[in-house]
Amino acid sequence: MIRFEETLYPHWSQTFRVQKVLYHERSELQDLAIFDSAIFGRILALDGVIQTTEADEYHYHEMIVHVPLLSHGDVRAVCVVGGGDGGALREVLKHPGVHATLVEIDAAVIEISRRYLPTISVGSFDDPRVTIVIADGVRYMASSGSMFDVIIIDSTDPQGPGEVLFHESFYASCRNRLKPGGILVTQNGVPFLQPDEVYRTYCQLRPHFSDVWFFTAAVPTYVGGLMAMGWGSLEPAHRSRAPELLRTRAAQVALETRYYTPNLHVASFALPRYIERLLL
Repeated sequence: MIRFEETLYPHWSQTFRVQKVLYHERSELQDLAIFDSAIFGRILALDGVIQTTEADEYHYHEMIVHVPLLSHGDVRAVCVVGGGDGGALREVLKHPGVHATLVEIDAAVIEISRRYLPTISVGSFDDPRVTIVIADGVRYMASSGSMFDVIIIDSTDPQGPGEVLFHESFYASCRNRLKPGGILVTQNGVPFLQPDEVYRTYCQLRPHFSDVWFFTAAVPTYVGGLMAMGWGSLEPAHRSRAPELLRTRAAQVALETRYYTPNLHVASFALPRYIERLLL
């Protein structure tokens, strides 16, 4: 019997019974694996860490996309850094009139996701509203002249290729790529097990954004409690949108979701005390 044991934490792990290994190779940048499991369907792992599963990916992707886009309300250009599985891209494209730029450092992630995880990307890589850039996200943000309404950092944890996406200089570059009123959202791990990551991001975002906070989502395969997403906005009013307004905006784009709701959107910014204490 084959088992996959995640290696993210030195003193904590989760194990999956593998029904079939579909792909396992090492690219120039990282170890890539896709396998079938009984409960979670197909699973993508990078460098021994679970990235996404067919069963629960929408918990994460819907929240990291629709919270900033519906909070903003007038989004035309979105940049997703990372996100090579295509899930965040899929959710962005639910908003008509939005052009999306996907900046992924490892082309192999997109290639294997196209082949083995089509139910996650649902053709989003080939949508005419999408520009795919194979590049280091740090260099892209520092050198690109493109401007965005929302930037989504759909990265791995701060190890391997994703480590550089957790530095203040990178957040400063993202700030420079945002239009007036723009929003930056980051993947920030599980605060119960990664409290330092949340605190560091908070401190690094504060010099560059007028409103900095976090919102959360419950993602079963991101073990250890609630998943945190960093929030940096150039317009403080974006974080206090009423559920009624969010419902109107969602209806205008005929938004269909399985996890996200306007009420959950508002509630996701209400942090448990143990997370608040990392910030205040």
